[in-house]
Amino acid sequence: MNIEEYREYCLSIKGVTESFPFDEHTLVYKIMDKMFTFAPLNPKEGRFWADTKCDTARSAELMEQYNGISFGPYSDKKYWITIYLESDVPDSLIKELINHSIEEVVKKLPKKKQEEYYATLK
Repeated sequence: MNIEEYREYCLSIKGVTESFPFDEHTLVYKIMDKMFTFAPLNPKEGRFWADTKCDTARSAELMEQYNGISFGPYSDKKYWITIYLESDVPDSLIKELINHSIEEVVKKLPKKKQEEYYATLK
C-alpha cells in the first residue's frame, strides 16, 4: 500500500475526517473528533509510514511477525504502532489495523458517543 492508497482507504470510511492539526506535512484522520491514525507526508529513510492505535497484546504479536511494524517514534508506545506502508505488511492487514484503530478509539468514548457513532453506520 502506498501513501495515496492509505489516504483513499481512510477517507472511504464513513464518518472519517482528514486534517493537518500538527503541521502541513502530517495527515491526521479522526473519527468522532478523535485521532485514530496519522501519517507524515515526508518519508523516513525513503519509506512512508503511518501510526495507528493498537491493542497492547496485539502490538507485540504483530511486531514479532512483521518487519514493517514497530513502535512509533512520536507516539505512546503502549497504545500506538508504526506501520511501514510499503513493506512486508499486506495491504489487507493495514486496512484491518486502520479499522482496529477506529474500534480502539470508539470503545473509549462515552456510551452516548459510541451509540451515536454506531447509529451513523446504519
